[in-house]
Amino acid sequence: MSSVKRPKRSVKITAAVGSRALTGSAAGRRHYFNRELSYVAFNRRVLEQAQSPANPLLERVKFLSIVSSNLDEFFEIRVAGLQQQQDSQAGEPSIDGLTPKEQLKQIRGAVEKLVRDQYRCWHELLVPALAKEGIAFLTPTDLDAQQRGWMENYFATNVLPVLTPLAIDQAHPFPQLGNKTMNVLLTLENPETPELESHLAILPVPRSLPRLILIEGETKVQQFVFLSDIIKLCAGALFPGYTIRSAHAFRVTRNSDLYIDEEEVENLLKKIEEELRNLRRGAAVRLEIEDGVDEVSFQALCRHLDLSPENVFRTRGPLNLLRLMGLYERTDRPDLKYTPFVPAEMPFLRAKPLLFDVIRERDVLLQHPYESFTPVVDFIEQAATDASVLAIKQTLYRTSGDSPIVRSLIEASRLGKQVTALVELKARFDEANNIKWARELEEAGVHVVFGLVGHKTHCKCSLVVRQESDGLRRYVHLGTGNYNPKTARLYTDLSLLTAEPGLTAEVAQLFNALTGFGRTPEFKHLLVAPFNLHARIQELIAAEAAHAAAGRPARIIAKMNKLVDPVTIDNLYAASQAGVQVDLIVRATCCLAPGIKGQSENIRVRNLVGRYLEHARIYYFENGGSPHVFAGSADWMTRNFFRRVEALFPIRDAELRRRIVGDILPAELRDNVDARRLQSDAAYVPVPRAEGEMVFSAQSYFMMEATARAQAAVEIVAPLTTP
Repeated sequence: MSSVKRPKRSVKITAAVGSRALTGSAAGRRHYFNRELSYVAFNRRVLEQAQSPANPLLERVKFLSIVSSNLDEFFEIRVAGLQQQQDSQAGEPSIDGLTPKEQLKQIRGAVEKLVRDQYRCWHELLVPALAKEGIAFLTPTDLDAQQRGWMENYFATNVLPVLTPLAIDQAHPFPQLGNKTMNVLLTLENPETPELESHLAILPVPRSLPRLILIEGETKVQQFVFLSDIIKLCAGALFPGYTIRSAHAFRVTRNSDLYIDEEEVENLLKKIEEELRNLRRGAAVRLEIEDGVDEVSFQALCRHLDLSPENVFRTRGPLNLLRLMGLYERTDRPDLKYTPFVPAEMPFLRAKPLLFDVIRERDVLLQHPYESFTPVVDFIEQAATDASVLAIKQTLYRTSGDSPIVRSLIEASRLGKQVTALVELKARFDEANNIKWARELEEAGVHVVFGLVGHKTHCKCSLVVRQESDGLRRYVHLGTGNYNPKTARLYTDLSLLTAEPGLTAEVAQLFNALTGFGRTPEFKHLLVAPFNLHARIQELIAAEAAHAAAGRPARIIAKMNKLVDPVTIDNLYAASQAGVQVDLIVRATCCLAPGIKGQSENIRVRNLVGRYLEHARIYYFENGGSPHVFAGSADWMTRNFFRRVEALFPIRDAELRRRIVGDILPAELRDNVDARRLQSDAAYVPVPRAEGEMVFSAQSYFMMEATARAQAAVEIVAPLTTP
């Protein structure tokens, strides 16, 4: 494969501030929530779903495992960064004024409570409830002779051959332990001289071994045991002549952020491959270990890992509750899961031979996962094989392992079309997968580029250029989520398919800026980071404040994943003081403090944690009665405004705008089941329900509404398509 060189380009970034942003002495009175603690609070909301008996039992297990997954990434990136700042003494205070050291101390306390409650949920709520449903989890003390024999045979046959015991002494240096791998720490003694001879050893457990083992036997009860318990019980076979005094599973989390100076890199793809290999040796940032380990062994382990006690979390076991996701996936108990939902297929999208024929007549808005993601895949697949299509341009941030999108791009290139793919190599934790796609695309003749130097390409755009009878016409897909059919069934997102000339021309301009030279591209319709997005958002917020001051209708509704940018928060505070009603739907991190007198009494913040992961970004500005409505890829974070390529697109079709303003946003603001309201003390509380008010779940409503809308469309389209 040829080396990929990117020209060094600069971009003009304007950090415009709204005219009503607080300044001077007022700035000192502003109140913010800490970013990291806000994220921990979000994970407590996820834990609440595991604790809630209103959810199906195996779904509760799934939520419990998601908490562990989220905490892994939190420590690998956010905590690791704070520790680096503390060590270098170069870190700046957070938005709420805390030093890295102060943040780490508060994070420790908050996470410790969260993990303690997580394990309490497992042991005291879920394990007993699973047992009642015929799903039992056994420990070595629960085993009868037959079960113990089965387990010892399983160990000898399936586990022992792939284990490598590692002694720790002067002749055997401490091993390099992989990030988030399971290990067992063993203390050994010579039975003839137990008081004189004691040794330390480690058993690294290969990732290839399943962590959750189903005990075979003729019983109606499914009996599971954790691999770590099997190893601890049988590890003596690896150390003949010694007695195992203690055995405790542990796990190390390492710094997993990539640090690359793109200005000095000739081949970004190769450099990232090198860095991915280096990540396995990243500095340890967290140690999880089972309770009961003796102090001498524990101190030796911490010393070798260069970790202080505040970076250690002792658990009641089992280690790494993320592995419980396997229980959900392998257990065929529909009665213990959500009722299956099949995304609705909109018949009008198949009323014509090609999807392009539909899009040419009308804009199409899809709400995933309630409406199928298939039309988005069809859009690319049809473009790949349609003889009238001349060119395809596509952004790829994250996609599935067996991506139909990538397959279509490769097919299109082989059929002679000009195909360009902007692959984001630095998509966190998907770097290796994206390197693989980049190589395969290049080998098929696709023009593969990696966007602007120093900026992640996070926008979700697809452009098709088609030769038609009246000339060339552009078609685009713009979305809030990734081009991944699998996650499209789990994440809530919006897709817009349009052939509107003004918007499609700007998407083409965006691709040109990313693949060629363009220091200051101008956009009239799109809001694009790092060019005009931040400045335009501040202008829109300030305009609402001006409308309110003039007595005109003024309101802001903003739905996003994270709200962190201090300039945007300050301007929202100013808008609140001007009398603008601001409703924010923020899934995870929120640094804005609502409901504070003199600052944010007109701001309400809520989040939704339910069956699906809320992922869509939608922004509504009332604009004196002529609303602006945008959707897209960008959260309101400094990184999204200035260090990523993002795109918010306007919803210009009146019918589609009414759907968002009159249905989607009101439903999410009405939810009183999955929603929680953020208080001025940073606590999330259930949304109060007025006397006689009906129970309302937005996600349940969207499922029913999508099904009903699809059925109504069948009745309309069927007569048109009947011979």
